[in-house]
Amino acid sequence: MKKIKYLLVLVVLIVFSFSNYALASNTKSSSVAIPISTGLVGSDNSAKTFYLELPSGVKSASIMENSLKYNGNNEKIGGVAIENGKIKITLKGTSNTKILDKVQGYRSSYESLYNTKIYNSIWLYSDGRRWQINEYDEYNDRMKTKDVNATDGYPSQNPPKTVVTAGPLREQEYLKWYNGSKTEVIDSQDIIASSIVPKILKYSPYAYKEPTFKNGRVIINYYIPNSVNWESEPDGGLSGKAEGRKYFAEVSYYYEAKAKVTTYSYGGTVTFDYGLPDEVTLTGSAILEQPNPNPTKFENKNVPVKITVKGELLAYKDSSNIEEWVFYAKEKNNEGSLKTKKVYTKTLTANESFQFEIPKAKVTGSSFSQDYDLSVVVRFKKPVVTKTGTITSLKESFSARAGVYTTPNPPGGGFPGPSSPPDPPREMKPPIALINAPSRVKAGQEFEASGAGSYDPDGFIKSYYWDAPGAEGELIDKPRGTIWYDKDHLGEQTIALTVVDDEMMTGSTSKEITVIEPKPDALIRAEGTLKQNRKVIIQSYSSSPKHYPLVASKTKITITAISGGTDADIKYSGSLNGVFSKEALFKKPGQYKATIYVENTLGLSASNETTFEIVPDEKPFAYFTLPGSVYRNPEDGNKATISIDDMSFSPDKDIVARRLWEYRYDSNNNGTFTDENWVIFNNENLSRLNLKVQDVGQYEVRLTVFEEFGQPTIEEFVTQADRQSINSDITQNVIERIFKVKNQAPDVDWSR
Repeated sequence: MKKIKYLLVLVVLIVFSFSNYALASNTKSSSVAIPISTGLVGSDNSAKTFYLELPSGVKSASIMENSLKYNGNNEKIGGVAIENGKIKITLKGTSNTKILDKVQGYRSSYESLYNTKIYNSIWLYSDGRRWQINEYDEYNDRMKTKDVNATDGYPSQNPPKTVVTAGPLREQEYLKWYNGSKTEVIDSQDIIASSIVPKILKYSPYAYKEPTFKNGRVIINYYIPNSVNWESEPDGGLSGKAEGRKYFAEVSYYYEAKAKVTTYSYGGTVTFDYGLPDEVTLTGSAILEQPNPNPTKFENKNVPVKITVKGELLAYKDSSNIEEWVFYAKEKNNEGSLKTKKVYTKTLTANESFQFEIPKAKVTGSSFSQDYDLSVVVRFKKPVVTKTGTITSLKESFSARAGVYTTPNPPGGGFPGPSSPPDPPREMKPPIALINAPSRVKAGQEFEASGAGSYDPDGFIKSYYWDAPGAEGELIDKPRGTIWYDKDHLGEQTIALTVVDDEMMTGSTSKEITVIEPKPDALIRAEGTLKQNRKVIIQSYSSSPKHYPLVASKTKITITAISGGTDADIKYSGSLNGVFSKEALFKKPGQYKATIYVENTLGLSASNETTFEIVPDEKPFAYFTLPGSVYRNPEDGNKATISIDDMSFSPDKDIVARRLWEYRYDSNNNGTFTDENWVIFNNENLSRLNLKVQDVGQYEVRLTVFEEFGQPTIEEFVTQADRQSINSDITQNVIERIFKVKNQAPDVDWSR
């Protein structure tokens, strides 16, 4: 009976092992690269959803979804999944800080200038001989009036030619910032306010000189009359020859500034396993390598096109039976453009590249595209037996499209043009609506709802229609918008999106968002150099939803000692209340604690604490080397020269700021130095030096090392006594600090 049981176990193990082997042998690993993007600016780039095309020959149904894995430096949000035949992955952008120079500020939209239309009021007196000129006084920041006599007869037809000054207020209403293009919008909170300067772009041709900015105004000096347009002022009961005129001038301007922005980058790969076919199969791909990007901007010259065609055999191992690989490529509907290449290598994969060209003469409209037909054929020496019969060759076909444009393409990236052949009739497919938004937000917290990931399988999306009941902010007919919910809309909220494509077909979706209480988040950290007598920054990183901000005056920080030191050893200036950052210094090492209490405009509060250790300021280590004995030199006044090399250092990266060198001589030759006095021979912070002495005998050298702080401190709380010092008596053996001076033996000549 036992033998039967063992036999059954053995059979089960064999079957289990065989099934695992079969599974492994019928699967293959592959990967898809996530488009590398760096330097993306704006909160809409802090997280991105990618829809990745599958490699040629891989069907979405054959992918083992539990094998989908992301490899890269970004943080993955949620899981990796297959959606609508593509790999869907959402990544958090890797952030970095960057200073942008000369970002442009326009009125509401890109390259929309601020246009200041100004006028000066000019009046002819009733005597018909004098003109009253009203203008702005830029030096006193007020209006002023002057009278000038007419110079053109009676009654005067025009005031005499003169320069007048106007000073309308400089505008910043609807100011929106861009970094060189309408697609790269810079958040106004990233602008460095002190760097904002207005820039004149154009002004009336009859201006006396280029306008300037002063007193918060646009200052323009211009000639009147000088073919200057004018309008009549209301008569206001004028009589006689009196009349009023408005003389006009215009100034157009924008702003430039520096911005400290957070940039985001993406990259990486998604790897996965997929099932292989159980019959010999040919798969492959056609990759358009040029132009890049595709379509590319037309520059009035021929455009090179490069396409690489790849073939791969699946479920087949006998490479010795491969006779040849044949690759074909041609322009669609142009048999004369056919190109053929053959490869005789006996491998299960092969590839070849083809070069074409889009002639500049073909680009006659706003865009032009060229379609290509490509194929790969593998031929076998001996017929291959399959379930359906025998085969001698396999073929796989592909298509590619390359294009150029002279004006931006319509959404969706197509390349329609008068030179393109008409597309064959096709079944119209509706667009796919997708919403990217957080699933959980606090009331008062602004967030972005984006439909930019929506797409149309056979065209492009034309319109976006949002519905967000109860939401505040801007969520209008654009791909994305920023919204928020107030404190009265806690709980489950729904946002919906309907997209319309170029064929007026629609697609809709919705997303549930949980709105929670707008309680602030309290966070405090100890930063800087956590060392005795160094500057430590107690920094609050607390936050609250934008529309229910923290009340600064309610913020309270406390710093207390836990062990090692006392509260008296904590030094700072001013108060800890109403501040979000405080510089402090700790006189003694030990454990300390910082706490913070914050409160927002709704009266909701939060607190937090952090404990941290202040390490001791370590003493330096004094150590030097010198020879054990030296001889007096008759050619140097019978003096002995001792070379000394200092090897002292600070173990905690402070600065060795001063070295004091001393020696003493065993003058009575009694073998001890305790009855001798120290003599300073150098105080110049030298690490390599020579000591010259005259007398024969023993000498002892001593080095005292003085430190200066190697990290920031707060000068008002430290004294010279807080700087560490040490001498070599403590850190070095005495035998290493002693040298002997000897006489050289005389030379004796025994030859005489």
